[in-house]
Order: sequence, then structure tokens, then C-alpha cells
Amino acid sequence: MQLKELSGIGEKTEKLFHRAGVDSVEDLLSYYPRYYDTYEAPVFIRDLETDRTQAVKGTVVREITVRRVRNLTIVDAYIRDEKGNGMKATWFNAPYMKNTLHRGDVFIFRGFVHENRGSYVMDQPKTFSFVQYQKKMGEMQPVYPLVSGLTNNMVLKAVKQAFNLVKKSETIPLEIRKIFQLQNVEDALYNIHFPKTNNDFTIARKRLVFEEFFHFIITLRKLKETNDTIKNYHVLTEPEELEKIIENLGFQLTSAQIRTWHEIQRDISSDKVMNRLIQGDVGSGKTIVAVLALLTAALNGEQGALMAPTEVLARQHFQNISELIEKNCLNIKPVALVGSMTAKEKREVYTLIESGKADIIIGTHALIQDKVNYHNLALVVTDEQHRFGVRQRETISEKGNYPHTMVMSATPIPRTLAIIMYGDLDISIIDELPSGRKPIANCVVGTEYRPKAYRFIENQVKEGRQAYIICPTVEYSEAVEGENVIEYTKKLQAVLPSHIQVDFLHGRMKASEKNEKMTAFAENKIQVLVSTTVVEVGVNVPNATVMMVENAERFGLAQLHQLRGRVGRGGNQSYCIFINGSGKKDAGRRLEILNQSNDGFFIANEDLKLRGPGDFFGVRQSGDFEFRIGDIMNDADILKDAARGVDLIENNEIHISEEERALLYKQQNEIISI
Repeated sequence: MQLKELSGIGEKTEKLFHRAGVDSVEDLLSYYPRYYDTYEAPVFIRDLETDRTQAVKGTVVREITVRRVRNLTIVDAYIRDEKGNGMKATWFNAPYMKNTLHRGDVFIFRGFVHENRGSYVMDQPKTFSFVQYQKKMGEMQPVYPLVSGLTNNMVLKAVKQAFNLVKKSETIPLEIRKIFQLQNVEDALYNIHFPKTNNDFTIARKRLVFEEFFHFIITLRKLKETNDTIKNYHVLTEPEELEKIIENLGFQLTSAQIRTWHEIQRDISSDKVMNRLIQGDVGSGKTIVAVLALLTAALNGEQGALMAPTEVLARQHFQNISELIEKNCLNIKPVALVGSMTAKEKREVYTLIESGKADIIIGTHALIQDKVNYHNLALVVTDEQHRFGVRQRETISEKGNYPHTMVMSATPIPRTLAIIMYGDLDISIIDELPSGRKPIANCVVGTEYRPKAYRFIENQVKEGRQAYIICPTVEYSEAVEGENVIEYTKKLQAVLPSHIQVDFLHGRMKASEKNEKMTAFAENKIQVLVSTTVVEVGVNVPNATVMMVENAERFGLAQLHQLRGRVGRGGNQSYCIFINGSGKKDAGRRLEILNQSNDGFFIANEDLKLRGPGDFFGVRQSGDFEFRIGDIMNDADILKDAARGVDLIENNEIHISEEERALLYKQQNEIISI
């Protein structure tokens, strides 16, 4: 059913929904809220917490003031609570507040709280009478992911209509629902959008997360069965040049790299096709193992392809492989294939690939486009799994008569979870770092440390270094707490000397813009890059020595560890500054785990231990798998239950009807794209 059939949605609004990934009325049911805005009881001013939305009951104690700052109208009011403590309330471009508020008025003010020169300031507060606020207390208002032009109210109205027009079929067998105490799908979907209580939300979410994991695991199991029966059409033996190549690397491979390389060699020379995950911590040296495999394919007279998540990283890989080939005088031709190349340049590369003259092809998703025809593709290496999912692996297999597949991931996932989540792949773990790496110096601090951090960054830039600053959001929203990239960049440009180039990067930018910014940073044309976690994967900048993460409490520890891995890649001492924006001691204790170890797998396991059943929003575990609602770290227990549920069916330990079985395996054609 088309979206424009809904009341209030025309062609323009329909396009906005399409941009958000909602293409039909049915899609609205699974367009889940990002989080819920819950109206909590008002607090006294002295009990406010910074960097979050809160409510205060207070009296306006001075005349309202209006001032102009450039093109901005700022309205200020001074509020005092019954304990005698005061704060300032500020509205931007809302001059009408001058006539709405008067000295002596008593309201409940609700807005985003921050600290300025030792005093509390509440931004853009909404005002309520005591009775109005009492009615709202405890409500869970859904807040949806949005694109520019699409409002939360538009989504809310559309979702409410969708529930009256479409029904969702049940895809989990009744016996499984009974065993794992799962709500039926219709109730779960309604309660995930409009929960009356936190318990309603928890029950609904458990069902939907289970469903997501359950069907994903079934798909992987079937894929694994298929893989195990595929004959190896590309038997790759160890070329005689390889020993010399390893000797000329300029460094010694670690024992973990050597062990992994032997596992790869065994696979690619066996009678079955290789499907292997190389899981290694940030900086563990996965790429050189992959390069050895690509060179092995080329020296066997066949083709190897390396797919990177970004164009900048693809170009870096191409440069490094080209230099290695030249250094060893190898008769191998590498080519790059990326989206920004001209049509003529692409046609030339297509010809080289199809004719077999190109031995190693390095690129982005351009490598699996219809126009690319390989001559004899024997090996595909993908850098960072979450950019290259099950569907893409199937696509490239069709292009190369079942080439060997090697997937590299730096996301530290506890082995028990990795075995489930990478069900179609064999796993190799590179669990040691190359010798000689300087440990990154870490600190966990509060927001009061910022001025000192800015001076430190300025001094690092004076020494010729660069810095990343990570913010949790792209732009300001009254519904989303925490620092945002756009405003933070402006603030930093005002604080740092004008000769220091400060710029920003975020995921909503066009691919060409992102490539341009990352290239500029790699070339030191930008000294301080303010970004969302989009830099978690993307480019190698050995000159970057500072990673500062704002609102670090908003991220999973494993993700913070990956961000930390963006620095420490050169010969200079590197530093990571984690800002605890909440000021909460438990968040500080959690972040201190990053000071205890640089081992990503240790950190991932500690992160898993700390997750609570209510910790569904705010601390999001990023990584390889980006499900709609499930999160493999937060939901580790549900993941294990889902795997057990699949086992029960596959081992015929429970009875399911033929109709249920048909619906179940129909889901295999709706593989989660991750």
C-alpha cells in the first residue's frame, strides 16, 4: 500500500519518507522509535543534571529580557524554585515569549539543561501549568529517526493510520513463542510505538528483537549448509615468491598473523571454497594478511578483489599494495575502481578487469555493480563486515563462480556471540598487536576539563599533529541530548586560533562530500575534524594523535575502543580523552574500564557484563550488525535464546505446522541487509 494513500501525505512528504527508508504503509509498522521522551517529575534546581532534558517548578523573578546576537533573537527569563535557588531560561528566535511570560508567573519549565559559568541554563523550555504537567507525567512519547524536512509529528500521524490499515503476519511458530514467552506480533508492534508503561515497552521489544535475530540466524544456517557443499573451483597454492615478500615487509609477522595466514592457506588450497572471518583488534595487522592472500591469488594467475567501506580507504589500500608490488618486482597489475572516477576511467578499468589484465582490483561497492565482469575472480576480501552483508556476498559469488571470501572485522565481539552472528563463516582471531606500538594515553574527565583539552589540542596542532572530536548527534534537537557536530564545530572555530582549520563530517553528507572531507583530513588540510562515529571506519591518518569523545557515556565501550583505534597509528604518542557529559559516577566507572586495558575483546566482555535490561537507548553498541531494533551486546541473552530456538526447530525437538514452516522459511528471502 502506497504512503500517499494516507491522509496528510502528498508526493513531497512521500519522498521524505522514502529518504528515511520507508517505502510503503507496511514499512511504517517496523519504523521503530529511536527512543521515548518520558515526562519525569520536576526536580529542584540544585538537583539538576547537565546535558539532559528535565523539568523544574519555578517562579519568574525578573522582567523578561530580549537581545539580538547577529541574526538571532534571544529571550532570557530568570527562574527561582521554592528552595530559593535560581537559573536562567533561554529561548532562541521566540520573541513572543516576552508577552507570554511575566514576573511572578509560576510554571513547570521543561527543557535541555547545561551549565554556563557555574550556573544552570535551560534551553528552549516548554511551559506547563501544574495540572497540564501532571497529565503528561509518565507518558512515553515516541521519538523517531528523521531526515531533513520530516517531523516527528508527521511520522506519528502516519504510524497511527498504518495500524488501522495493515496487519502483520505472525512469523514465529506458536511453540517457540510459548517456550520463550514472546508476545504476539501485532501487540508487540503496537506497544513498541505506543507503550503505556516501560514494562509494555520491554515485553514488546523482547519479541521484536527475538524475531529479528531468529530469522537472521535461520538464514545464516542455510547459507552455511550451502557453502559446505560448494566445490573449490579456485585452488590456490603457495607461490614461491611469497617467502621473499614476507621477508621484505620490513617487520615481523606476529604469531597470531602467522597462525591466521596458515588457516587461510589451508582453506584456499582445499577442495571446499573458503568463507572466513578475520576478526582482530584495531591495529592488529589484519590487512597485511589479506594482502598476502590477494598476492597469492594473482601469482596463481587468478584475480583478487578488495572492497573497502570508503573511497579514501580504498585509495590508501591501492597505494600500499602498489608499493609492495613494486618493491618486490612482481608482475602483477593492481587497479582501483571507485565511484568518483569519470565514466571514461571506469570503462578503462572495466576492460582491464574483464580481459584479465587487472590482477588485483581495489575499490568500494563499485566492485559489485552490474557493469563489472571479472575474468577469473578467485578471492574477495571485504574490509569491515558491516558494510558488506550476506546479500552482497551472494552477489559477488555469482560474479566469480564461487570465489573464496574473506571478511575482516575490527569489532571486538565476545566469541560466544561471534559464533552465532557469523554463522556462515569460519572464524580466525588475530589476538595480539605488533611489537613497538606505543600505548595510547587515556583519560576520563568531566565537562569542566574542556578548556584544558582545547589548549592541549592546540599544542598538538602546533607540533604538526591532528585531532578528532566525536559528537553523538549531527545537529541540535530539543528531543536529543548531547553535543552535536554542527554547533560544536562553530564553537571550536571560535575557541581555537584562526590558522587551525576546523571542519566537520557526518553520515548525512553525500558520499562525495564525505570523501572530500576525509581526504582533506588525511592530507592535513584539516587539523581538527569534528565528526559523528562515521570516522569509526574510513581512513588511516597516522598523523592524528588526539581522539576526544564528547558524551562518551552515550556510546558502548567496544565502540569507544574502536574510535580510540583511529589514533596511535603513527610513531608519535597518542591520546584519547573521554568526556563524561552526564557527570554521573556510574558512567564514569564504566568508562574507566577503557583505562584498564587496550584489549578490545576484554573491553567487549566487560561491556557485556555491565549492560542492564533497561539499557536499550543511549548506550548503543555499534559494529558489524546494524539491525533495526536488536543490538548484539545489549541483547546478548535474547540472541542466545534465538539461536536456541533455531536449534529446537532444526533438531526436530518441537513440532511446527507445515503452514508455520512455510512462513518461517519465506523469511530467508528477506535477509537483513547488514
